[in-house]
Amino acid sequence: MITKRIISFFTFGVFLILAGAITKVLKWPQANLLLAIGLLFELVAVLLFIWKKLKK
Repeated sequence: MITKRIISFFTFGVFLILAGAITKVLKWPQANLLLAIGLLFELVAVLLFIWKKLKK
């Protein structure tokens, strides 16, 4: 079962990626940073999901 923590990391990562994409269109200098942090949160969510599946 997917825990609330994994869902939270995943949705926050999606939010940051969307915010980064919007700021990329607006040509803000922090756009790449938002995209990178969003991808990092997505990676953490995937790794936590895999870790939970392997522990079972």
